[in-house]
Amino acid sequence: MQMSDQREIKADPATVYAALLDPDMLKNCVPGAQEVTGNPQDGYEATVVQKVGPVKATFKGQVTMTDMVENEKMTITGEGKGGAAGFAKGGAVVTLEPTDTGGTLLSYDVEAKVGGKLAQLGSRLIDGFAKKMADQFFSNFVEQIEGPAEEGEAVAEEAPAKKGWFSKT
Repeated sequence: MQMSDQREIKADPATVYAALLDPDMLKNCVPGAQEVTGNPQDGYEATVVQKVGPVKATFKGQVTMTDMVENEKMTITGEGKGGAAGFAKGGAVVTLEPTDTGGTLLSYDVEAKVGGKLAQLGSRLIDGFAKKMADQFFSNFVEQIEGPAEEGEAVAEEAPAKKGWFSKT
């Protein structure tokens, strides 16, 4: 499973880069994170609780940072084991570019794999879950750096009304 996206963050690349290396920041941003400890040189250890479809598991894993170019890019690689639920592993290449407004354009390319019971759930469910997790991580990350969106800036994400079979349209 592969995906790519980008986010504009209202902070300079040095601030964004430092935040990506902060274990407390990572704990606040990773959905379901119970604990994140470590440092960029030795790697991080994380405990994450997640429910994917009918499977709920506690993943214990390691995350390492490589190919680090300060304030510009890094490769994040992680692997977690969820006991009977299976495993998840993957990596992301993250690049940071300064914007004309003094912010940072954060781009990421993610590749992930799952095995065990998780792999039996089907690729559509897994792919959707992985995209949701990545979106949630980076939304949390932007909010941690910028602070919560102002009420006037908040984007309402309400589902459009669905017409039922009993509808007269």
